[in-house]
Amino acid sequence: MEHIVTVQDAVTAFADWREPSAAELDAIEQEMPAILAEVDLLDAQIVTLDRAPSELDERRIRRARRRVLAERAALTNRTATALPGGAA
Repeated sequence: MEHIVTVQDAVTAFADWREPSAAELDAIEQEMPAILAEVDLLDAQIVTLDRAPSELDERRIRRARRRVLAERAALTNRTATALPGGAA
Protein backbone atom coordinates (compact mmCIF):
# COMPACT_ATOMS: atom_id res chain seq x y z
CA MET A 1 0.00 0.00 0.00
CA GLU A 2 1.36 3.40 -0.97
CA HIS A 3 0.86 6.32 1.33
CA ILE A 4 -0.29 9.56 -0.16
CA VAL A 5 1.47 12.45 1.49
CA THR A 6 1.07 16.13 1.00
CA VAL A 7 3.64 18.06 -0.94
CA GLN A 8 2.53 21.36 0.51
CA ASP A 9 5.96 22.15 1.95
CA ALA A 10 7.67 21.49 -1.37
CA VAL A 11 5.16 23.60 -3.29
CA THR A 12 5.01 26.56 -0.94
CA ALA A 13 8.72 26.58 -0.19
CA PHE A 14 9.23 28.71 -3.30
CA ALA A 15 6.07 30.80 -3.03
CA ASP A 16 8.04 34.05 -2.69
CA TRP A 17 9.71 33.38 -6.00
CA ARG A 18 6.43 32.67 -7.75
CA GLU A 19 4.85 36.04 -7.08
CA PRO A 20 4.13 38.06 -10.23
CA SER A 21 6.60 40.78 -11.00
CA ALA A 22 5.66 44.42 -11.29
CA ALA A 23 5.85 44.17 -15.09
CA GLU A 24 3.48 41.19 -15.09
CA LEU A 25 1.03 43.02 -12.82
CA ASP A 26 1.17 46.05 -15.13
CA ALA A 27 0.46 43.83 -18.15
CA ILE A 28 -2.54 42.30 -16.38
CA GLU A 29 -3.81 45.76 -15.48
CA GLN A 30 -3.52 46.85 -19.12
CA GLU A 31 -5.46 43.77 -20.23
CA MET A 32 -8.15 44.15 -17.56
CA PRO A 33 -10.68 46.07 -19.75
CA ALA A 34 -10.49 43.30 -22.37
CA ILE A 35 -10.82 40.62 -19.69
CA LEU A 36 -13.88 42.31 -18.19
CA ALA A 37 -15.46 42.68 -21.63
CA GLU A 38 -14.99 38.96 -22.24
CA VAL A 39 -16.55 38.20 -18.85
CA ASP A 40 -19.58 40.31 -19.80
CA LEU A 41 -19.87 38.40 -23.08
CA LEU A 42 -19.71 35.07 -21.25
CA ASP A 43 -22.37 36.27 -18.80
CA ALA A 44 -24.64 37.22 -21.70
CA GLN A 45 -24.10 33.84 -23.35
CA ILE A 46 -24.60 31.87 -20.12
CA VAL A 47 -28.00 33.48 -19.59
CA THR A 48 -29.20 31.96 -22.86
CA LEU A 49 -27.91 28.42 -22.28
CA ASP A 50 -31.12 27.01 -20.85
CA ARG A 51 -33.63 28.97 -22.90
CA ALA A 52 -34.12 30.51 -26.30
CA PRO A 53 -32.57 33.97 -26.41
CA SER A 54 -35.03 36.82 -26.48
CA GLU A 55 -34.52 39.94 -28.57
CA LEU A 56 -33.08 41.66 -25.51
CA ASP A 57 -30.65 38.76 -24.97
CA GLU A 58 -29.53 38.93 -28.59
CA ARG A 59 -28.90 42.67 -28.31
CA ARG A 60 -26.96 42.16 -25.09
CA ILE A 61 -24.78 39.51 -26.75
CA ARG A 62 -24.17 41.69 -29.83
CA ARG A 63 -23.27 44.65 -27.62
CA ALA A 64 -20.91 42.48 -25.56
CA ARG A 65 -19.25 41.12 -28.73
CA ARG A 66 -18.72 44.64 -30.05
CA ARG A 67 -17.23 45.69 -26.71
CA VAL A 68 -14.85 42.70 -26.74
CA LEU A 69 -13.69 43.59 -30.25
CA ALA A 70 -13.26 47.25 -29.32
CA GLU A 71 -11.27 46.41 -26.18
CA ARG A 72 -9.06 43.96 -28.07
CA ALA A 73 -8.38 46.59 -30.72
CA ALA A 74 -7.59 49.18 -28.06
CA LEU A 75 -5.27 46.73 -26.29
CA THR A 76 -3.50 45.96 -29.56
CA ASN A 77 -3.07 49.66 -30.26
CA ARG A 78 -1.72 50.31 -26.75
CA THR A 79 0.69 47.39 -27.10
CA ALA A 80 1.85 48.50 -30.55
CA THR A 81 2.60 52.04 -29.38
CA ALA A 82 4.44 50.73 -26.31
CA LEU A 83 6.88 48.67 -28.39
CA PRO A 84 10.04 50.27 -29.78
CA GLY A 85 9.48 51.33 -33.35
CA GLY A 86 5.68 51.24 -32.90
CA ALA A 87 5.26 47.86 -34.59
CA ALA A 88 3.37 45.00 -32.97
